[in-house]
Parts: sequence; C-alpha cells; structure tokens
Amino acid sequence: MRITLPPKGKHIIETLRQAGFEAYAVGGCVRDSILGREPQDWDITTSAPPERVKALFPRTIDTGLAHGTVTVMLQGDGFEVTTYRIDGAYEDSRHPSQVTFTGELGEDLRRRDLTINAMAYNDEAGLVDLFGGMADLEAGVVRCVGDPRERFREDALRILRAIRFAAQLGYGIERETAAAMEELAPSLCRISAERIQVELVKLLVSPHPDFLRIAYDMGVTKVFLPELDKACETPQNHPHHCYSVGEHILKSLEHVEPDKVLRLAMLLHDIGKPAVLTVDEEGRSHFHGHAAVGARMAEDILRRLKFDNDTIHRVCRLVLHHDYGNGAEIDIRMARRAMHRMGEESFPAIFAVKRADILAQSGYMRREKLAMLDKWQDIYREILDRNQCVSLKTLAVSGSDLLAAGWKPGKELGEALQRLLELVLEEPERNTKEALLAAAEEYRR
Repeated sequence: MRITLPPKGKHIIETLRQAGFEAYAVGGCVRDSILGREPQDWDITTSAPPERVKALFPRTIDTGLAHGTVTVMLQGDGFEVTTYRIDGAYEDSRHPSQVTFTGELGEDLRRRDLTINAMAYNDEAGLVDLFGGMADLEAGVVRCVGDPRERFREDALRILRAIRFAAQLGYGIERETAAAMEELAPSLCRISAERIQVELVKLLVSPHPDFLRIAYDMGVTKVFLPELDKACETPQNHPHHCYSVGEHILKSLEHVEPDKVLRLAMLLHDIGKPAVLTVDEEGRSHFHGHAAVGARMAEDILRRLKFDNDTIHRVCRLVLHHDYGNGAEIDIRMARRAMHRMGEESFPAIFAVKRADILAQSGYMRREKLAMLDKWQDIYREILDRNQCVSLKTLAVSGSDLLAAGWKPGKELGEALQRLLELVLEEPERNTKEALLAAAEEYRR
C-alpha cells in the first residue's frame, strides 16, 4: 500500500532516517489516508530521543518532552514528533505514571487505543499493521488494541472516543470492546469536563450523531449527561409523537446539518420535558412550559461541560424559542416580533431547528406543520426584502439623535428608544427619522 505523505512530513521522516533513526507517520493520518480522507494532522513517531529530534531541526517547540513529544515547525506548519515509548501504570485514568522510551516501533503501537489508530507508514517499509487495523477498517469495526479493559483503565475517555470513532466512520463496535466499555463506563467520572466536551462535540457533528444512543445503552451518558437518560425513559403518549422524549431527541439530530450549535440545540431542545410532564384523563402526555425549563437546564448542562459563553447563549436561545409560534396563524407582524425576540443573527437557525423537530415527530399533521414552516420562511424573506426594522440597530433614530433633540442622558432616553422600536415593530412604515423624532416629542409631553 502506498500513502502520499505531505512534502514537509516526508522531509521530517527522511531527515530522521538519514540520521540513523526510524521514523513513520502514525495514527489518525494513516487511517484517514487509507480511507481516502484528508488528514487534519500528520503525526510522526520515531526511535530518535527528543533531544536528537531538536538537534536535527532548526525550529522546534517543547510540546511534551516528558512524554517524548517535540513539535517540529516547517514554514509555519507544526508536526508532532514523538519518540517510541512504553507507558507505565495509569493512576488517574489519563496520564501514565512514567514513560520509558524504547527503540521498538511495535511497543509504541501496542500502547495505542484502537487498532485503526495503531498503524504506521513510511515509503520504505510501507504499512506497518501489527494489530489488524486494516482488517478492522475493511470490516467496519472499532476494536481495542490488546485487552480492551486495560486500554479503558489506562484512559477512561477512550470509552467515549470509541463511540465517537464509530459515529464518524459508521462502524460497529467489536463485542469484547463493547463489553469492556459498558463495564467501565462509570470510570468516566474521573475525566475532566473539558475532555468530555471535545469528544461529545465530535460525536454530535459526525455523520451519525444518533450513535449517542450507544452511549446511553452502555451507561456512558449516565455519567456526564444524566438528563438524556431521563429523557430516554420518558414516554410521549400523544398523536404528534411516536417516540420517547430521548428517542425523539436522537432522531432530531439526524435532520439538522452538522453544525455544533444546531446539533447541541437539538440535543437539548426537549431536555426539559421530563421535568414538566403531566398526563391527562385520557392518558395523553403534556409538557407545558418545557421550552423555558429546558433553556435553563441547557445552560446548566453546557456550563457543567465547560462550553464557552457564546455557544451557551446561542444554544439556549434556540432551545427557549424552538416551539415559538407553533399552532398560531403566522403573520408578518408576529414574525417581526419573533425576530426581535430571538435576535436577527439567531433567527434563521430557528427554521432548521423547527424542521428537524417536525421530522423527528410522528407523521400526524406533518404536511401542515412543514407548510406553516415554509410560510414562516417566506415571511422572513419578505421582511428582509422590505428592510423592515426589528432591532435598535436598524431603528432610524439613535440615542445620539435624541440627545441632539434635547433629551438628557439616562433611563428615560433608553425607555424612549424601546418605545420607538415597539412602534416600528407594529408600524414599520414609521421607521423614518422625522416620524420617530416626532413620536419621541409626544412621549416627553
């Protein structure tokens, strides 16, 4: 098998080899090259000790000398070069207590998590596949290198990584690997929220976000997202639904594009339903107020998983408003107010959320719901075409205009701007400087 190495990566490998050391591209870049994918990074493993790597290249960064990793910089591009190593005992489910450098490639590959990530390549030796990674790629299987229990005890995050790789590749999980994952899932409690967040997002934006169901079935989400477990255990006995709350959530993920904010919004859009569930005399489920409750829960969940403030704000806004206007006869005035409430930048995303929500429900009135959503979008485009004002940003007067007209700085000026905006939301044709200054004068009398 031939893999096309990038020129800079090939230069690093050849430089190390000419100095008398072994060197190979290793891990994900080899896997992705075999699959015909463009690798994001090219990692290199070598028999050269870190100090020799540093001596061979003019510019390096001490990325992780204790673990044998040096980043070689070539014309602005960085390549991680790591010395063959054997890891000692993992005492914190993440870091080895000690690292021993070795001259054997096989020992280095043996410590890696999955067979499909434990292959190496250079142009001279070709593909080095000691643990059946190629066979597992051909079979579409995610399997641990060696004893899966040992691999997961070394780093519990590998449990979630295995599911993530399965979701990215559309693979199944080998039986012994799956049994070990389920057995050791509780050990994920020792993994930081930041590391779990990274894997969760990669899973969610993968081609198979619904593989989160595997995480639920194995008891993995119980550790870091117990709210989803509760949702999976909450039925929806209603004509509009044919799945439990959790299954509906998982289905909805498949109907929205692989964008982090949109997929997180779908993951959390109905997360508040179990908390507000009521059942009427006919046995029908109702979830009044679930959007507001869900938005508060979503914020707590996202903060617990250490997401940034911008992501939290955007996701929670979509969760809060995902049901806005359902069942109402939409008109342009209502749409303007919806845009104002949700924000001009956020508003277009609500269409994707609503569509995914509808497509993950039962077929009951689906055609009518989608037709109403199309009407929403038509009216939205009409508002844009007419350049109608929906926020202070496009109001024809500003605070400076009111100050120039004799208003004093302070609370009353801010209240006046809000009243003018309310006026324009009702009567967009009055969004002119002359009309609004006249209206403002009326407010002062």
